[in-house]
Amino acid sequence: MPTSGDHAGARPHVVLLPSAGMGHLVPFGRLAVALSQGHGCDVSVAAVLPTVSSAESRHLDALFAAAPAVRRLDFRLAPFDASEFPGADPFFLRFEAMRRSAPLLGPLLAGAGASALVTDIVLASVALPVARERGVPCYVLFTSSAAMLSFCAHFPAYTDATTAAAGVGDVDVPGVYRIPKSSVPQALHDPKHLFTQQFVANGRGLVDADGILVNTFDAFEHEAVTALREGKVVPDFPPVFAVGPLLPVRFPAKDPAAGYMQWLDAQPAGSVVYVSFGSRKAISPDQLRELAAGLEASGQRFLWVVKGAVVDRDDAGELGELLGDDGFLERVRGRALVTKGWVEQEEILRHGSVGLFISHCGWNSVTEAAAFGVPVLAWPRFGDQRVNAAVVARGGLGAWEERWSWDGEEGLVSGEEIGEKIKAVMVDETVAKKAAKVGDAATAATAKGGTSYRSLAEFVGRCRDAGGRHD
Repeated sequence: MPTSGDHAGARPHVVLLPSAGMGHLVPFGRLAVALSQGHGCDVSVAAVLPTVSSAESRHLDALFAAAPAVRRLDFRLAPFDASEFPGADPFFLRFEAMRRSAPLLGPLLAGAGASALVTDIVLASVALPVARERGVPCYVLFTSSAAMLSFCAHFPAYTDATTAAAGVGDVDVPGVYRIPKSSVPQALHDPKHLFTQQFVANGRGLVDADGILVNTFDAFEHEAVTALREGKVVPDFPPVFAVGPLLPVRFPAKDPAAGYMQWLDAQPAGSVVYVSFGSRKAISPDQLRELAAGLEASGQRFLWVVKGAVVDRDDAGELGELLGDDGFLERVRGRALVTKGWVEQEEILRHGSVGLFISHCGWNSVTEAAAFGVPVLAWPRFGDQRVNAAVVARGGLGAWEERWSWDGEEGLVSGEEIGEKIKAVMVDETVAKKAAKVGDAATAATAKGGTSYRSLAEFVGRCRDAGGRHD
């Protein structure tokens, strides 16, 4: 592979177009900083306005403050009548509003003098034609796992070969492995669902991209990455650049003496169970209370970030209301810290006192755990998360109790079962050793000369060759 240095003299201007949701914004911000600070690119990020949540707005502001070399391009969406899709998820609505605003992207690219566009996967099928019309190479950043990328690429062919009456069953991805029906994202079981229509269109559009960047690394998802690169999943598939784990942006500390970090400092090495189910979905109140019972019954120290609202972190409920007023918080005082406040997850996972991460397996969380070699107890909740949980288990990063329910399935997982599983994983030295090996492989991949460093450098070289800015 060529490296960035092989194309000295030209400085490409890469425009990044993320979509809605922290799970999409975060990796785009990390890619922006990696390209700007590590690979000599001019970088602009299109800030889509208005944002869906206050968390997105704060994150964008923090990104541009932390990385002043990264420029902001405001991308205001065309008017959109959401009443056409009553009851739809606000993020799926935002995806649709962005897709319908794609024609406005042409003038934005022309005004920016873009050498290349990197678009979010949810915009691929509409952004690619606009970029091509402007003569701008267009790449896709896939914000989930390579396993999920292979599923996305294959799913249109699968639906073409499946009758509507038969519905979606197990999906055998060529060259990769079987994605069982129970792991297929919930919305995709309905062919008329707005997200299904977007997903299939974007899957078909992938073959027209100049390349696909994916936030993973060869050693972690060797099977899926290799199958994609060799055209086993889809013939003549574009180049796949495994560039992860994309490393966290170092934001200026708002509170250098954050309470949760002080608490972690006081705990023994590897003793704390960190619990977070991400920014996107809330767990039902009944399941939340069973989780509380399980954490208490495990006897382990734990740091639990509780979420009670659905959209990102716009969350107003009180802890007592969410967990039930049965004295739980008082009983675990001293060996636990429970908060609804904002935390810097990468700081927590980097801390030596953390020995286990109970995670929904949003892909950002998985890559952060991999980067720091922290074992994961996977409890996926929706979307791509069961596919990602399988990656965690297959890749040696942790364990997945496949029987545990997710959104739309009946049945609570009991506190007793949760507590027993936590105890079992925490005392299993093999789990910790395997996760540490994944962490070592992640460090090697992102170091200069590593597989992900070289993959990102090759992408930059292509952008330079397509037309950079000369000093």
